[in-house]
Amino acid sequence: MPAKCSVFIATSLDGFIARSDGSLDWLDQANAMVPEGEDCGYQAFMESVDVLVMGRKTYEKVRTFGKWPYGDQRVVVLSRKDISFPAEMPSCVSHSSESPATLHERLSDEGAEKLYIDGGATICRFLNAGLIDEMIITVIPVVIGSGIPLFGLAVEDRWLTHRCTKTYEFGFVQSTYDVNPNGGSR
Repeated sequence: MPAKCSVFIATSLDGFIARSDGSLDWLDQANAMVPEGEDCGYQAFMESVDVLVMGRKTYEKVRTFGKWPYGDQRVVVLSRKDISFPAEMPSCVSHSSESPATLHERLSDEGAEKLYIDGGATICRFLNAGLIDEMIITVIPVVIGSGIPLFGLAVEDRWLTHRCTKTYEFGFVQSTYDVNPNGGSR
């Protein structure tokens, strides 16, 4: 059975996932408003994931956070170029230069049931390949004016079916969508 591919990501109100230089300062400021113990469903989502697939730029950004935040969660970093992982990187982190379809098929054949797809370009590549099944998008109430758009590389229409929306007292709005498997039509 093919693994389900899910997106769990935050954007600014104007649709950016980071500033042009990759900075997430606006997201750090927003997270400071979140009450202690609230994670907007992230932990429950991560507990349902078998493999996290991220792009190289996302990997490089995560490395600036200090300690590796994913513990022993299996992570595949997509990059056309080889990656030399530091010695302290857990052995569950690997590199792949496979296409989204080939990687999805391989991970599914290995028994993965749910993949977390992360990083703007990687999300768009999986979306364009027709592999994304659901998107959980949390909109942060800030306009940053420019940056890296969530769907900057999307090249064809993708219709989504709204599943639910949750609003948080601190201003975040989280919507969950199913991606229409037919892509361009509802």
